[in-house]
This record gives sequence, C-alpha cells and structure tokens, in this order.
Amino acid sequence: MFQFNDNMPVTFHDDLPNKVDVVVIGAGVIGISTAWYLRQYGLSVLVCDKGRVAGEQSSRNWGFVRVTVRDPAEVPIAQDSLRCWEAISAELDEDIGFTRQGILLLAETESEMAECEDWMKVAAEYGVDTQLFSAAEARRHINAPIKGWRGGIVTPSDARAEPFKAVPAMARGLQQRGGLIRENCAVRALDVEAGTVAGVITEDGRVRADAVVCAAGAWSNLFLANHDIRFPQLTVRGTVVRTVPADEIYAGAAGFKDVFLRRRQDGGYTVACEWFDHTIGANSFRYFTDFLPTLATGSEIGLRAGRDATQRGLISGKRDGSEPSPFEAHRVLNPAPSNRAIRKIRRHLAKRLPQFAGIEFAESWAGMVDATPDIVPVMDSVAALHGLFLASGFSGHGFGIGPGAGKVMAALVTGNDTGFDLSRFRFSRFSDGSKIRPGPAI
Repeated sequence: MFQFNDNMPVTFHDDLPNKVDVVVIGAGVIGISTAWYLRQYGLSVLVCDKGRVAGEQSSRNWGFVRVTVRDPAEVPIAQDSLRCWEAISAELDEDIGFTRQGILLLAETESEMAECEDWMKVAAEYGVDTQLFSAAEARRHINAPIKGWRGGIVTPSDARAEPFKAVPAMARGLQQRGGLIRENCAVRALDVEAGTVAGVITEDGRVRADAVVCAAGAWSNLFLANHDIRFPQLTVRGTVVRTVPADEIYAGAAGFKDVFLRRRQDGGYTVACEWFDHTIGANSFRYFTDFLPTLATGSEIGLRAGRDATQRGLISGKRDGSEPSPFEAHRVLNPAPSNRAIRKIRRHLAKRLPQFAGIEFAESWAGMVDATPDIVPVMDSVAALHGLFLASGFSGHGFGIGPGAGKVMAALVTGNDTGFDLSRFRFSRFSDGSKIRPGPAI
C-alpha cells in the first residue's frame, strides 16, 4: 500500500511555462496547499518537485490532523487547517480518508495529568473542545482494558486522514483548477536579478516568476544555503508500521504515552513511537548550538553514522543552475525503516495494549522529518531576497497543519492579511537574538 519511491512513474508533468506569478518548490502537503490557495487568489502557479508529489514525509506521516497539544501559537492555524481539510475533502472528487473521529491522549503519571490540565487552559483560551477525563472515565473512550492510567484528554473535533491518498488527490484537484505541477523537475537555483527573485532555474529550463515559495521540506536548508541564506534545520528519521486489520479500540487517533495509533480505512492501524534517529553530518555540527535548547527537552533521538543527502558538506561550492544538482541525484528520500524503532513499537504496543501483542505488521516504512530548533515552522518572507518566501521546518506537524499553512503562505505572497499572529514563525528569530523556546515535540 505504501509505495512512493523514485521508481514510480511520473504522473504530473505539465508543460513548463515561460512565466507564472508564483513558483512553489516542493510538492508535499505544504507546497500543494500553498498553490491551492494561490489559485483561489487568481494567481498562476507552478509547483516543481525533484521527485514525486508527496513522495517524502507528506505520504509517510502518522495521518493525525489535530489541534490537541499544539504549540499555542500554532493552535489558531491548526483550527483553521481542520476547516480547510474539511472543505478541500468536500470539493475533491475522490476520498482522502478525512474524518473527524477525535484524538485521545492517555496520561500515566501525575506529571502527565498536570500537562493535560495545562493544555486545558490553552484549549479554553482558543475554544478547543478538548475534554479532561479521569481513570474511571477512560473506559468510556477506549474499547480495551484500561490499567495503570490516571486519565487523559480527548478532542472530538480532531481528525485523521490517509496521507498516501490525500496530497496526490489535492494535486489532481489543483490541476483541475488551473495549477501546474511538474514532477522530476528539480529547481537547481533561484534566478536573481539585482537582489530580487526573478524566477527559478530548473533542470528543464528557466521559469520567470514574481515570487517563489520554498516548501522543500528536508531539502530547504541545502537549497537556501546555495544563496547564502542560513536556515538552521536538521532531519530525523521516523519509522512507522501498518498492522493487519484488527478490532477497533478507538475510531480516531490515540496516544498511549510511548506508542501512537491511528485507525485506518483498511481496518488496521498506523502505529509509531516517539523515537527518531539523526544521521550525524556537517549540519549536526554547524547547527549544534542552535539545537541545544531542543536537546535539553530530553526528546528521545538516537544518533547514527551514515550519509544524509540533505546535508551540505563542510566545504560546498555555489551552484548557478547550469549543472546537475544534488536534488537530481536523490529524487525521493526513501530511507529504510529502523529495526530498533520497530522493536520499540512492538514492545510498547504489547505493554500498552496487550490484545495487540503479536499482531502482524503488514508493512513498515520511514520518512525524514525536517526539524527546527524550536519545533515550530517558518512561515515568512525572506528579507535577504525580495520575492522569496519560506514555508518549512514543520517538525513532523506539517500534514495536519498543511492546508492552514498553505492558506497563510498564499496570503503572505499576495500581501493579504493572514488573520493570525505569525511572530512565532518569523524567519528572523534565528538571527535576531531571540531566545529559542521549543514547542511540543509530538
């Protein structure tokens, strides 16, 4: 069922135009959503991707569409994103698995219950319908033996969707609405004239544009560095499994402290744990100081040796777009799943839900999550180059917040009011001396 890789046939290959109003780099959920809303403003738009639509993390994530336990600054956008998901789902001619079945999180300790209570204050501030429940009430929500839990929270309005279906379906809908999409078309560099973005240089030729949105996910740092733009970003590998069909314990998505499940349309579950690994490379040292606040939060991240194609070397030359780029050498990031992570998922699942001990894992896969030092994205213009906008660093939250983020970016590009306070997401926070304050990791 999960099959995105660079051997898949190209299905989006619109003719390369000479000029459009906006070029979007990256055909993941953020890029496609940005283009979707740019078309609503009546702008011509081209989405270029070096590989495939949703070929990387946008099809490999957990499928949670939630407001619950978001960074407070993200909450209003996440709320709007839920409405966007609902509206887009209704507009499309195909099913993307979007359904509001709720998201539930259980707490095992008093400190975890205190965190739930803290979230209730945020929920009250923004009108989120989260409910706090006790251990005695947990059985009302979960169709499984409940032992050792002190209670938790549930947000009925939160949702789930099928990642491998959703973004390609949105892309087809975008084409029907006049948007252009071109796979296997790496943007090698920006076309810059007198300090202003004039378009892009792709492997298939130049395209003039008044604005460019970089929504390149894990590749954003490498792309921007070529233009002397410093974006502290690292990637971590997340592993996910799919089970065979099983009894329903919860219709939505749920977190059992150290294992997370989402009910799937095929009757099985998407399952993951809060464990990621990072390949040590030049960027690990380049941005070590930036990420110290994140390391201090105690997030469970393993380190491994190897090669990360998204990281630039210690000594890297500039690319003018005339020669093949690293983006063409790695069309789709398709990392092997971590055996250690799979063992952790198996162990945590058996501990938290004994009825699923020994359940068959029908499939496993991995994706590369692009993270910022404070675990919240950048959604902003880039002051160093007029006409350049950045939407990246969503730190594993991009699928759920994607349509809302795309709507924000379209408003920024067109000079319209986004309706949100975006100060938390400004690009300059990494260079203006601001204290880095990490948000929720999951």
